[in-house]
Amino acid sequence: MITDGNGHSISGAARRLAKLVMSWVMLAVGSVDASAEPRYDPGASDTEIRIGNIMPYSGPASAFGIIGRTMSAYFRMINDDGGINGRKINFISYDDAYSPPRAIEQARRLVENDEALAIFAPFGTASNAAIQSYMNHRHVPQLFVVSGASRWADPEHFPWTIGWQPSYRTEARIYADYILKHHPGARIGILHQNDDLGRDYLQGLKDVLQDKYAQMVIASLPYDVSEPTIESQIVTIKTAAPDIFINIATPKFAAQAIRKLAELDWHPVHIMTNISVSVGAVLKPAGLDNATGIFSAGYQMDVTDPQWDSHPGMQHFRAFMAKYYPDADRSESGPLLAFNMSRALVEVIRRCGDDLTREKLMRVATNLDLEIDGYIPGVRIKTSPTDFHPIEQLQMMRFTGEKWEWFGPLLDGRADRALPAPD
Repeated sequence: MITDGNGHSISGAARRLAKLVMSWVMLAVGSVDASAEPRYDPGASDTEIRIGNIMPYSGPASAFGIIGRTMSAYFRMINDDGGINGRKINFISYDDAYSPPRAIEQARRLVENDEALAIFAPFGTASNAAIQSYMNHRHVPQLFVVSGASRWADPEHFPWTIGWQPSYRTEARIYADYILKHHPGARIGILHQNDDLGRDYLQGLKDVLQDKYAQMVIASLPYDVSEPTIESQIVTIKTAAPDIFINIATPKFAAQAIRKLAELDWHPVHIMTNISVSVGAVLKPAGLDNATGIFSAGYQMDVTDPQWDSHPGMQHFRAFMAKYYPDADRSESGPLLAFNMSRALVEVIRRCGDDLTREKLMRVATNLDLEIDGYIPGVRIKTSPTDFHPIEQLQMMRFTGEKWEWFGPLLDGRADRALPAPD
């Protein structure tokens, strides 16, 4: 017999109602318990998180392979410290030799064979363009692409792809502002990679120069990454006698261009893209004296600049490198890029908690507002469901022959692009 709290019997109808209410209570309790259970997509479990990566360890962009090797070292450190929320990172990195067809093969291997939760920091514009449709069709995060192409910020058409660094187009706008302010009547010669990377930079210049672009740009020559050298393009551009040379090239070709300018004894105002500012990977091979006076724009600390020696972010980075990757060239910028990006991934995974699904990973990655102390002060990582540009701030800099020297304010590509005069 069922009674109420005072010991009185309950009628049949009342008993049925009481049982129904009790069923609802038990169902609600069960639902709360179920929601507290971990949620996993392929690539995640109670003990492991599989993260894929595609990097050019060989081929014409092999200088960037140090990024993948540093990331591998970073996740070894994370695992030595117990992992993320008790789970170890299984970092699976494959070589695509900077070849789009090879990148497609490796993406399929990571998603279908290795069942990676996400492909993190895949490198290069052409390789990522080749896998973008596949990743979005499979609903697998193409997370923090190492390329500044503007196509990684298209949440309407590619909601599973998000970039990382400032876009090439934004960077080029800053250079165009600088030219208009300090060299308004100059003639411009451009070397550019014959792919989305080069086209984005050219579009950024056109955004600012507008009708003046056709008048000011008197030579613009492309190169393909399969070419062994770009020396003939440099000779042709010099023949046109521009006052400004814009070097839109990846490290191997950027270094060749710097050396060729020196060989030709040609000294235009030289602006070089941020992707090739590494002192160790580009400027030393090209000759530090040959690189003196080159302009660029950056957002990451220069590992060769003593002004950052006492900064906590640089000290943390150097302690990590000394223990986990001591053989790396300490003058290269790639390891610090890898270190900063890996820290961001760890933060994203940590915020996912026990909801380790691909949807949750993208939801967290597209709702960020944080600082990473390996970037110059003031640079913020900010995203939203409609803004897939994590970093949009840069500062102009020039190479002194020993280090990059910053000048002017930090510029936000989402707002004012005007560049004041150098100090």
